[in-house]
Amino acid sequence: MPTTQISLIREHTEKIKPPRALWVSFELGRPLGAPNDAAFQTRVLTAALDLLEAPSGPTIVDHPEDEPPAQGPATLVCPVSFAQPVSDQSDVAQLSAKFKEEIALMRPWYDRSMEERKRTTVGVSGMEPEAIGSFVADFLDGDLPSSQDDESPGFQFKLATDDLKAFYFEAATARPGQKDADGETLSTWYFRETVAGKVLFSVRDAHTDSEDENLRRVVNGLLIPRVHASFSP
Repeated sequence: MPTTQISLIREHTEKIKPPRALWVSFELGRPLGAPNDAAFQTRVLTAALDLLEAPSGPTIVDHPEDEPPAQGPATLVCPVSFAQPVSDQSDVAQLSAKFKEEIALMRPWYDRSMEERKRTTVGVSGMEPEAIGSFVADFLDGDLPSSQDDESPGFQFKLATDDLKAFYFEAATARPGQKDADGETLSTWYFRETVAGKVLFSVRDAHTDSEDENLRRVVNGLLIPRVHASFSP
């Protein structure tokens, strides 16, 4: 019997090698995209079903559309007050220090989120938030740091940045009045207003032509959502 599926984490699908899979760039838990958008969800579902016509596999196809932005104005009140991000991206040490400081400021709000929700989506990398920050910052100078469990640096970097994003989102929504912030609002805040976002843009620019195939694919297509890719931090 022919089968098809929707994949939210491409690396996992590549390892499992199902007969047919449609990879989508959406938020975890939303395989069809944003709620209440029937037309968009239908296109995603149709694209997944169209893979049944593929004569052989394994086949992984990237869905060409990102999740559409939320309708109407939305703002996020940040749970901590940050100093302005550093302006000199060439000063790797300074940017790295500000990044680790930001993570330390976010940690109490993340812990509060854990206490209230009794769960977290942070954990795929196997590292604590502080260790994630150090690991990601090590990519700023353009070199390839050592990775864990004999995985390639690019694969471990993808897991670390997935955890980093989840850490920031959960911390940001721990403050009263922010629990219902939508994914688009959180994404805009994360990539455009935090030091973490500045770090990710800098790593992308430093490793566009990386010798590590996994890292090159991550920074050129998976690290920054297309809606934010042209933003200049």
